[in-house]
Amino acid sequence: QVQLVESGGGFVQAGGSLRLSCGASGRTLSSYTMGWFRQAPGKEREFVAAISWRGGSTYYADSVKGRFTISRDNVKNMVYLEMNSRKPEDTAVYYCAAPRDQYTLVTILQRRYDYWGMGTQVTVSS
Repeated sequence: QVQLVESGGGFVQAGGSLRLSCGASGRTLSSYTMGWFRQAPGKEREFVAAISWRGGSTYYADSVKGRFTISRDNVKNMVYLEMNSRKPEDTAVYYCAAPRDQYTLVTILQRRYDYWGMGTQVTVSS
């Protein structure tokens, strides 16, 4: 059973930096594409960022490009989302996700991800 666990969320001021972390039990993440998604109140869940299993390719939603950075530490079995220059519209529950299969191409499509964490709430005040 694969379990993904996000951490690092909280109530923060606009601007500045915050790092979200995603760890896993029941699976070594090093051979899997990983993604971050978010769901704001009253909105559908949307893609934020994704990283290839080797970490060499990354993709970002236009809304976070240049402000957020996705990275991974395959030794620590962790994936991170560095959030800089936070805005109130970044307020959402943030989820990390992984596909069922190894060595897949990095994708921004939610339907390609099979395992999801419970999410961590990020609230950005203006």
